[in-house]
Amino acid sequence: MVQTTSNTNTISKKLSIQVSLNGLSFCTLDANQKIKALEQDNFGIQLSPEQVLDKIKYTFDNNPALQEDFEVVEVIHQNDLYSLVPKALFDKNSLKEYLMHNIRILENDFLAYDEMEQHEIVTVYVPYTNINNFFFDTFGSFTYKHACTVLTSTLLTQEKHSYQTTVFANMNEKSFDLIVIRKGKLLLANTFNHETKEDFLYYLLFATEQLQLNPEEFKLVFLGDILATSEYVNITHKYIRNMSFGNHSKSEQLTSTIKPIEPHQHFVLLSHF
Repeated sequence: MVQTTSNTNTISKKLSIQVSLNGLSFCTLDANQKIKALEQDNFGIQLSPEQVLDKIKYTFDNNPALQEDFEVVEVIHQNDLYSLVPKALFDKNSLKEYLMHNIRILENDFLAYDEMEQHEIVTVYVPYTNINNFFFDTFGSFTYKHACTVLTSTLLTQEKHSYQTTVFANMNEKSFDLIVIRKGKLLLANTFNHETKEDFLYYLLFATEQLQLNPEEFKLVFLGDILATSEYVNITHKYIRNMSFGNHSKSEQLTSTIKPIEPHQHFVLLSHF
């Protein structure tokens, strides 16, 4: 956990919370556009949406940083229940058709979509409805997006003038998002589950091989929940020569009570600010 301070009954500018079945993280922004709270809770196991909601309720009841009034509340749903669709082929009346070949859709599943206007891409996905209902009941007005929307849009903007091929691995506790961009254009966006470093390496090498990418040539950039000393990094370096850690497009301003973080950490959560 990252240490935070907070004053009860004060107003913060913004709350952004990222939710998955394996963990949650949140960040608050004060009136001076500085991050005043930044915390992460990895569950260790995959929970059900109902169990995750219990975790969220407990966190809101017991964490002083969340017992404030917020002008803006944004929720980021992190899961693999999504598909990216070119805007030219998108029809909001056909959401189920975009997902049914990749994931199992239940009759009572609510489907949503995010538009990446600048990039002409639409993310179609299944949000956690019970969690959205909690935030509606708690805050009234709030917005939500899929994590892949935030990640893909941010990286495409960063890479819009690049002439190389870059593979981004955004690491989460039990999954990773693989984004491949060539000359500013999106080639692949997918999410894979992993339990071991070998799982990660298999999916990385298999996906890049399918795209006919040469491991001697493309650049691999790590983002998210990973350290330079990780065994994932060590094993990958045996096969991928050009590796580095990513950076946020802007330097985050932290209040003095928060310990410094690496530029690649909390990439999705902080990109949303």
